[in-house]
Amino acid sequence: MNARLDRIGLGRFAGSGERLARAVTMASVSFGRSLLWLLAAIIVGCGVWMLLPLSKGNSAEQVKSELAAVEPAPSGDPAASAPLASEAQVPAMADLGRLRISSQTWRRGGLGSKALVTFTLRNDNDYAVKDLEIVCAFVRRDGSHLTNRSRVLADPVSMKSRKTFVRIPVGVVNVNADQAKCSLVAARRA
Repeated sequence: MNARLDRIGLGRFAGSGERLARAVTMASVSFGRSLLWLLAAIIVGCGVWMLLPLSKGNSAEQVKSELAAVEPAPSGDPAASAPLASEAQVPAMADLGRLRISSQTWRRGGLGSKALVTFTLRNDNDYAVKDLEIVCAFVRRDGSHLTNRSRVLADPVSMKSRKTFVRIPVGVVNVNADQAKCSLVAARRA
């Protein structure tokens, strides 16, 4: 066919078509190899990432808040032994033995980073309580401890009653958290 097209001066177009087909074939083979190398690099990168140890950024434990009692100065004058004004401001702590969490659940919120706790608090005391401080301990699926998060709830709970707190945000938790166990740390008389 090239001989016929050469007579009329179109032979160079027939040769360029063959060269174009070879170039396209070589480009597709080269592109395919590049994709295979990229896929291999992604697989190796994911494998290395899975072997790295877990981050310990969320394992810092929260410090439990405590009320400090103010003691008068040990001096001999009667003015110094008088009760200070700050002592009167410290409210009486509630009896935690008669307060308990009867049921609790938790779920994720805020795109999976926040812990929302639902629990029912029973108050068997003869007085109402307020300023409830709870601490929730989060653990992995294998049972190892991840982090603690605490929260103070200002809502009062009446005497000899129970109150359900629904979806209380406790804090940001690790993505590996699987279980939560909340406990009551402190409460004050209302």
